[in-house]
Amino acid sequence: MEDIKLAINDKGKGGFYLMDGEERIGEMVISIKDSTMTVHHTEVAQKAEGKGFAKKLLAAMVEHARQHSLKVIPLCTYVLAQFKRHPDEYADVWNKNEQ
Repeated sequence: MEDIKLAINDKGKGGFYLMDGEERIGEMVISIKDSTMTVHHTEVAQKAEGKGFAKKLLAAMVEHARQHSLKVIPLCTYVLAQFKRHPDEYADVWNKNEQ
């Protein structure tokens, strides 16, 4: 069973990590400063591709952003593509001014 864990260091850098037991099979690298979360990169292990894991990481990130009133700067091409495909779904968290 997959589990998503958030780890952020004292400088606001870290990520959402998709774990299968003790093995990391995906990650979304982020940084948080003030009320802004920047998503830098999303990656899923090759053996886990095509199973919707990137979407699960995206959902966890958006939920965290909403819970903490953060605006998201999607530098990650995957996240930006999803925000552009579903602008209404992500309008409340998408910081469009910092693209």
